[in-house]
Amino acid sequence: MKHIARVTLLMLFFTFTLSAKYLINDHIISPKASQIIEKIGEELYQKTGINIYAIATNDDLGRENLYKYILKYEKSISKPYVALIFAPNSKRIGLIASDDTLKSYYDPNRVKSYAIRIVSSADSNSMQSKYDVAVVQAYSELADEIASKKGIKLANTIKDEGGWFLTLVTWLVYLGSIVVFWVYFGRPIYMRIRNGKSK
Repeated sequence: MKHIARVTLLMLFFTFTLSAKYLINDHIISPKASQIIEKIGEELYQKTGINIYAIATNDDLGRENLYKYILKYEKSISKPYVALIFAPNSKRIGLIASDDTLKSYYDPNRVKSYAIRIVSSADSNSMQSKYDVAVVQAYSELADEIASKKGIKLANTIKDEGGWFLTLVTWLVYLGSIVVFWVYFGRPIYMRIRNGKSK
C-alpha cells in the first residue's frame, strides 16, 4: 500500500514538473509557488505575446556572464522573453532580455529589489518560504511592469502587497526597538534626572 502511495506521489510530481512552462526549477521553488508563476506567465503571454521565465538554479554562477549562462536553456525557452535568474547559492539574481527593446519595459533594480529584500530579511521564516516569496514577488513585479508598458492589467499578479508588508514589518521592528530602549534605558535615566532635580 505504501509503495502504491509513493508511486502515485511520484507520478503527480513528474506530471506537475512536465507541465511547468515558465519556471525552470532545481527543486528550489515549491509546487505551490510554481503554480502562481505559471498562471502569471500564461496570462502575460496570452495578453502580450511576451514570455517571462523564472530560472531557479543551484548552479554556482560565480562571476559567470548571465548572457552566456542563459544559452544553456535555449531549447527550453521561446523568444521574445525576459528571464529572471535566481541563484541563491551564488547570491546572484539577474534579468536577461532576448532583445534590447524588452529591456525598456521594466526596471531591473526595482524587480530585483523585491527578491533581495525578502531573502535578506531577518525573520523566523524558513529559507524555502523566503525563496518562494522572493521569486514569486519579483516575477509578479516583472510581469506587471511589462504589462503596464503594453497598457494592460494582469489579474493573476500579486500587487505590491509583499513590499507593503515588509515595509510595515520593518517599521514595527524599529518601533519595538524604540519602546525597548525607552523602557530599559531611556525611562530609568529620565526618572533619575527628574527625581534628582525635584530633590
